[in-house]
This record gives sequence, C-alpha cells and structure tokens, in this order.
Amino acid sequence: MKTKLKTEWFPKHFLTLATLILAVAVARAADPSAASGPADAAGNFTGRVLETMTTGGYTYVQVDTGSQKIWATTTAFVVNKGDRVTVFDGMPMANFHSQSLNRDFDVVYFSGKISNNSAAATGAQVAPVLPPGHPPLTGQASPVLPAGHPALAEPAAPMMKVDLTGIKKATGGKTVEEIFAAKASLAGKPVAVRGKVVKYNAMVMGKNWLHVQDGSGSATKGNNDLTVTTDTAAQVGDTVLVNGKVSADKDFGAGYKYSVILDNATVTVE
Repeated sequence: MKTKLKTEWFPKHFLTLATLILAVAVARAADPSAASGPADAAGNFTGRVLETMTTGGYTYVQVDTGSQKIWATTTAFVVNKGDRVTVFDGMPMANFHSQSLNRDFDVVYFSGKISNNSAAATGAQVAPVLPPGHPPLTGQASPVLPAGHPALAEPAAPMMKVDLTGIKKATGGKTVEEIFAAKASLAGKPVAVRGKVVKYNAMVMGKNWLHVQDGSGSATKGNNDLTVTTDTAAQVGDTVLVNGKVSADKDFGAGYKYSVILDNATVTVE
C-alpha cells in the first residue's frame, strides 16, 4: 500500500509540512538497542549527493553514505550533485509515493534539517528555495514561504539533562529498568511507571511522544529510557505517572524498532 500526499497540500499547508517533518524526526528517536541502520547514535547520517530534485516545497536528495544509498527529504534548500550533506534526525517512511514527482520510493528519510556541508565549507549561505512573498524566518538566509504563513517548527531538540533523583516508584508498578528486563512477559499487559520527561514532542502523527527516565537502568545497556505515546501534553522535566500496555520489539520498518514502548498510554503530570 503506497503512502500518498495530495499535490495541493505542499504549497498551501506548510504548517502540516512542519508537523510531518517533526513527526518523522521524533519517531526516529529509538532506544540504543535499535537495529543497525544508516544513522549514527544521534539519528544523523552524512554522505555525498548522487541525485537531487526539488518539488512542491521539498528537496529530495539521494545520499551515498559509503555503505548505503539513501533517499532523504526536507523543506526545499539549495544543493547540487556531489555536495556533501548531513541529514539530521532522519525518520524512514517506507513505500512512499510522491504525487508531485509521480515517483515511488522504497524508503525516504524525512528530516527537519539537511545541512549542505559543501556550501558551509566555502562560506556560502544557502537559503531554502521556497515560494516568494514570505518574510524571513529567524536564523535562515532569506527563506520565504506563502504570505501569512506561521513560523515553521524547529527540528526536534536533543535529549536534555534532567535531575532524576528522588523519583518514587509507582505503587504496584515497575521501574523503567524492570520493564525492559521483563518485556517478554509484560508484552500486551498494562504497567505503571513513574519518571521524568527527558524529551518531548507534541502531536507527532496525532500523538505526543515522551521519553521517560527514572534513574534506573543505564544508557550503555539501553534500558534506562522508555518511549511513551499519549494524548496528554507534558514538558521536559515534568514528573509523570504513566499507565499503558507494553509493546515489545515494536518494528517501524526500514531496520528500526523499539525494544519497549508504551503506546497510547494514560499519562498524569504530577
């Protein structure tokens, strides 16, 4: 089944574009036990551009990372064949059909930012190639969008340092480490966990995405950070009580999966 976006969507609905870019960047933020892929630990990959095209407010680039050839896309920007680029927080979307290009892609990595390193090396400022008539956006070199359009969302922020001391275990619940340790037996079952939000992105694919830690486990073992999706809004640093069903080895395709995730959980900000 192909994923389609209507042609008229691109020039008229850049707010939706920003949400989609944020969505794919955030969904890529899997735990350290994720299967190997083209991205580094921060969710970025770098390579040389083999092919590029711009349409409907998007620039597509085929990037040779040295080990794989990967398609990626973001809001339109200036890039040429042979340029070296870095794709930040790329999220794979399998079986993607671009109606504006009338082209099918096995996998496209959507990103909030693709940096043209070749342009940066020459000191050139590369402005996004966007429709005329929009005022400049902060921190960009004369980018333009349709008149009256609100500011686009920034790419997903990195995980922040949060004080995890003094977090009390949920009554009758588990710690993050315990959930990872018992994921096989807990799969499909409800669990309660208390922790603090260390990363948060709102309304990505219709859900709020939280990374919750409680001080248990370790980053080295990949069992200290629990991904949660919910309708509840939260902020980084909030203490939250999470109740939800455990999903183990949740596979999103293209070689990426979550070892543990609580999807559609009930979250109480305390």
